[in-house]
Amino acid sequence: LATEAGLAMLRAGGAAADAVIATQMVLTLVEPQSSGIGGGAFVVHFDPAAGGLTTYDGRETAPAAARPDRFLKPDGAPLSFREAVVGGRSVGVPGTVKLMAHLHAKHGRLPWAKLFEPAIKLAEEGFPVSPRLHGLLALETALKSDPTAAAYFYQPDGKPWPVGHILKNPELAKTLRAVAEQGEKAFYQGAVAAALVDKVMKDPVAPGDLTLADLAAYKVEERPALCAPYRVYTICGMGPPSSGAVAVRQILGVLETADPVGLKLDSVAAVHWLSEAGRLAFADRGRYLADPAFVNVPVKGLMDGGYVKSRASLVDPAKSMGAAKPGEPPWREGRAYAPQPAQPEFGTSHVSVVDGDGRAISMTTTIEDAFGARRMVGGFLLNNELTDFSFKPEDGGQPVANRVEAGKRPRSSMAPTIVFDKDGKLYAVVGSPGGSAIINYVAKTLTALLDWGLDPQAAVAYPNFGSRNGPTELEAGTSVAALAPALEAMGHTVKVLDLTSGTQAIVVKPDGLWGGADPRREGVALGD
Repeated sequence: LATEAGLAMLRAGGAAADAVIATQMVLTLVEPQSSGIGGGAFVVHFDPAAGGLTTYDGRETAPAAARPDRFLKPDGAPLSFREAVVGGRSVGVPGTVKLMAHLHAKHGRLPWAKLFEPAIKLAEEGFPVSPRLHGLLALETALKSDPTAAAYFYQPDGKPWPVGHILKNPELAKTLRAVAEQGEKAFYQGAVAAALVDKVMKDPVAPGDLTLADLAAYKVEERPALCAPYRVYTICGMGPPSSGAVAVRQILGVLETADPVGLKLDSVAAVHWLSEAGRLAFADRGRYLADPAFVNVPVKGLMDGGYVKSRASLVDPAKSMGAAKPGEPPWREGRAYAPQPAQPEFGTSHVSVVDGDGRAISMTTTIEDAFGARRMVGGFLLNNELTDFSFKPEDGGQPVANRVEAGKRPRSSMAPTIVFDKDGKLYAVVGSPGGSAIINYVAKTLTALLDWGLDPQAAVAYPNFGSRNGPTELEAGTSVAALAPALEAMGHTVKVLDLTSGTQAIVVKPDGLWGGADPRREGVALGD
């Protein structure tokens, strides 16, 4: 339904930006567990006729009252992830609505209000509950702690609405109609903003400290895209506060030093090299990546070809390194930071769009965990994005770069990506949901597209694997899971598990646009 809304805008003469906005509004309704107007997003935008490549940061921010000890218990120990997530304490200032308005002002063609029509209609008339939404509601335990969410998502007997049940959301329709008529101010000021702040600050489980002033002060940041060569291609993505483009660059840069003959589809060597490269990238991510307004992130050094090659020299083609340590990239400035301890990271949706004039958008959008903070207001769920900060503000006497600070944007793994061919022409638009595993999902898909020559549908459907500097993860029930014994013989600690990506890819071919939608989720690729 969200894809159909976006396509309808393209058919009406809209630009890629118009399609993305309409799609996002419907996602708020039909995929509420993953993204929506209560969260934030990153956009990579390409316009071949004007402006070239730009990235837009609509990441949530910490309230002005936020402090580094936000997720510590009285004894100084960090909260568990579940303890931290539920309630107002985890809610950051939402950025999605302001990002969509910014995108429309810069690149939209259709009237702003028109972009809301599909979502408002579906919210009022209802949409059928999907198998994925039903299944996640059946597994969810904390959402019922909010009476508003419980009344919307569950039947009076406490069971989730069955698959196919027509679910209506008049409150969301009301919110969207206000934003459609009045613009972004209807969300960041007035009744919607007051209700949002009230919900956060009066939370019965974990009150937050988000204020009307925090909402009014929110700004979208335009940032230069981070681009790097890979074989004959140029791969561009989102820089800090996202770790996505840096980590994907490092993984592919390490892969580029390997013998390409051995890195064939379904090979042990391919899984070994991508996993080892992931270890190195995630080690650097844990130490260096954070909001650049608060930390001197050595982006130039982390992306540098010589540095990446020096990291690649640590890969033994015959044996796993186990756990990688962070490197020492050139051009480091400022204080030293301790590596962030590992903690969970979840959620998100991804949308890839190419319009008839060759404009392209890769957008990854999120409320973080499934169903966010488990708090609903105005027909939409609030994010728990502040749990993407490090719960431990320091380690060994050194601060952690991604610690909580007032006004700061939490580090992300979202990796919206646009690829250009050897002639500088648009070649692919790629991205995925999936928490910190996004980085590996995108790196795998790019390898499948650019090295193995798979079409976009086969590339996104190909089994997921990789390492986040822990075990080597192999997708259960797939061909790569059968490689576990060979990898263990090379010293890998292997974990076979579900790796539910939601990768969406478009590739520009001589005969037109080819799309691929991840079969693990409910997306589709549509176009004319």
